[in-house]
Amino acid sequence: MALISKGEFVADDWRRLADEEALPENGKIIISLERLDNALKARGANGDIGVIIDNTLEIDKLTPVLAKLGLIAIAFPSFADGRGFSLARLVRRAGYRGELRASGRLLADQYAHALGCGFDTVEIPDDLAQRQNETQWRSASKTHQRTYQRGYLSSGSILDARRKAMQ
Repeated sequence: MALISKGEFVADDWRRLADEEALPENGKIIISLERLDNALKARGANGDIGVIIDNTLEIDKLTPVLAKLGLIAIAFPSFADGRGFSLARLVRRAGYRGELRASGRLLADQYAHALGCGFDTVEIPDDLAQRQNETQWRSASKTHQRTYQRGYLSSGSILDARRKAMQ
């Protein structure tokens, strides 16, 4: 898998564990939601536990542990399935401040929207990374500096900029 942060392909500090793998004593790990309670009990909430969730998960199931997680990865089974964008907004509105990762078959054309919804990083399969290189992702990260929706882009919304200019 290739990891994209700020339009660049970067090394991944997190290790994704399969459900049958033993829980290591240290290091940053990404686990399934089913293993989360046991992992938090075994290792504590020191920010080195991440969870991968389906894009259909109800946010209420995750809210009690948000502050204990260092990373939340939301699965995108297809580039045409946008439910992960809505879930990302809900996760951010619930107060999550850690790394939010889109994981799956996203396209570079969707990158600006992913950033606007609150994602920090995007993880894509290697075959997709070969077809859409770093130049495309870097270019896509700069396509929309402002949007109409208030989101998580540092430049703010178009409406906020207009209000500020009128003052």
